[in-house]
Amino acid sequence: MTTQGKAAVVRHEQIDETAAGQRIDNYLLRRAKGVPKSHIYRILRSGEVRVNGRRIQQTYRLAVGDDLRIPPMRAATTSVVPASVGKILPVVFEDEALIVIDKAAGLAVHGGSGVSHGVIEQLRAQRPQARMLELAHRLDRETSGLLIVAKKRSALTALHDMMRTGAMEKRYLALVAGQWLNPLQHIKAPLHKYLTAEGERRVRVSAEGKAAHSIARLLRRWPEFSLLEIELKTGRTHQIRVHLAHLGFPLCGDDKYGDFALNKNLETRGLRRMFLHAASLTFNHPLTGERLSLTAPLPFALQDFVDNLDRT
Repeated sequence: MTTQGKAAVVRHEQIDETAAGQRIDNYLLRRAKGVPKSHIYRILRSGEVRVNGRRIQQTYRLAVGDDLRIPPMRAATTSVVPASVGKILPVVFEDEALIVIDKAAGLAVHGGSGVSHGVIEQLRAQRPQARMLELAHRLDRETSGLLIVAKKRSALTALHDMMRTGAMEKRYLALVAGQWLNPLQHIKAPLHKYLTAEGERRVRVSAEGKAAHSIARLLRRWPEFSLLEIELKTGRTHQIRVHLAHLGFPLCGDDKYGDFALNKNLETRGLRRMFLHAASLTFNHPLTGERLSLTAPLPFALQDFVDNLDRT
């Protein structure tokens, strides 16, 4: 793309497999960093962007071999700060189609909502030669554990299909306040997203919400706490956190739906983060069909807190 201060020229790009299937507006927004979104949509509406010589709608999905004409574009006058390379992200699995990393708590998966850069921006900065790096799913900022990044458009599409149809098994480890009794419990409670008066995103159990299904398995129990394995059958925003709080078992360290007085006490006992960890993923490889079973152990801070419970 043309950058600020350089001569503006028309560009032609040949679409390959890494971009095939992507909407033209999303493709341009990704490629034209620093160009205002309003400008992208203006040149689409005006017909200045053409595919194979023809005008297209902003919803057009690119295909392999498409000849994409991109008109001159100027970046906004405000500078765009590049993502820091930062620490090398720990890789659990990688091949030509995808990367699975073990994300640390406190690291957002992408920039936005007051966060300039996240995992995906950091990964792109570390791998500038990569043709494509796209998040296949999300983890809350304070949740640690396994996160999938696609390196091919075909892999991304296949991964999304798996998640939509329930063909990918996701399991989390969660410590809750209270004594959980059932060895196995299905939690089916619809979830509704809303905004608080301060404009913050929240989720609550509501009949008007979308269907949500979690399966809780009891792993350990102490006088004050229970360690659960939660299997997600759907992937709603904040699903585990809201389902557990709804049942009266708030997630330890949860600053949105948890027990705030308890959280303060937990900080004095060494737990200074939310106890939720994406511990395992099981799915068929999106391109080869090979069965993958990937795991990430509890981070030290969480394992140390559990070990202290055993000692008291």
